[in-house]
Amino acid sequence: MISASLVKELREKTGAGMLDCKKALEATNGDIDAAVDWLREKGISKAAKKADRIAAEGVAAILIDGNQAAIVEVNSETDFVAKNAEFTSMVDEILKAILKSDAKTLEEALELSTSDGTVNDLIVAKTAKIGEKLSFRRFTKLTKEDNQQFGSYIHMGGKIAVLTVIDGANEEVAKDVAMHAAAMRPLYVSKEDVPSDEVEKERTVLKEQAINEGKPAEIAEKMVAGRIQKFYKEICLEEQPFIKDGDINVATYVKNNCGKIATMIRYEVGEGMEKREENFAEEVAKQMKQQ
Repeated sequence: MISASLVKELREKTGAGMLDCKKALEATNGDIDAAVDWLREKGISKAAKKADRIAAEGVAAILIDGNQAAIVEVNSETDFVAKNAEFTSMVDEILKAILKSDAKTLEEALELSTSDGTVNDLIVAKTAKIGEKLSFRRFTKLTKEDNQQFGSYIHMGGKIAVLTVIDGANEEVAKDVAMHAAAMRPLYVSKEDVPSDEVEKERTVLKEQAINEGKPAEIAEKMVAGRIQKFYKEICLEEQPFIKDGDINVATYVKNNCGKIATMIRYEVGEGMEKREENFAEEVAKQMKQQ
């Protein structure tokens, strides 16, 4: 049995991926020096040398087939490589593998079969060939019912990707919701989806703000009730003023079209990672208002 601490030690020593380190240790009966050689022999060392670089560029992509859809984020070091045919073909292979599978975790997804070995093997091979650190960051697979619609929107060749599922309505409405989400960065679909501890934390902050403004406690409570609704409008898709018609919120727009929002997945390349700041969401907002 290979311990997690041994895998961690080999990973820190070589920079190779967790699964590769585990395979190397299993192949060498836990001999860490032999495992280092094993990684080198398999050609993984070239990829490993790039492991400490930041891969915060790349693409977010979507594949829809009937009642199934997958959305992924795959990263590279530079935007130039993200447009490379080798890279985009790798992303396509990953999407196809996800769509055909029941993988729930990234570890499971990395072990899926492609036309070039596992997903992990494919990434290692492309890393060595392209010469940049490449990484598969995240994915979501969705299955819809026949009475539901997928909506998808890709901005700037994959800088932002949004996948929605709408009960009823039509595909155009579902796409409008996806475009809105790309522009307005909602974190949740509805108020009910916001974790209670996050709401309570916001209530505490808002109450302190009101008291610091010199308001009595009972007035502060009333102010918090109003401000928490503003908080919901900022983070909940249903509560946000619809970008094409600010007089109604997104939930009302969908309801007016005989639908209801079931799911929304939004990926923005590199979000939360160290990278240069570019306001892609602002560009989407301008684009929608021009339509």
